[in-house]
Amino acid sequence: DSSSASSGSLVNINTAELAELISLPGIGPAIGQRILDWRELNGEFTSIDELMEVSRIGPATFANIEALVTI
Repeated sequence: DSSSASSGSLVNINTAELAELISLPGIGPAIGQRILDWRELNGEFTSIDELMEVSRIGPATFANIEALVTI
């Protein structure tokens, strides 16, 4: 959906900038940068489950953000 973002919108992990990523619970600047770095090395995420391939994102962190992200 390309409509303008609202406060309840999902964060697209393939297009989000650092500021959007760190708005997610448990994602600080360091992990946010790791997500950007992963995307640069591997291309776009094909599944939100791939977030768990990013260093320091484990099952607990993933569970906190799973419902808040999209691709």
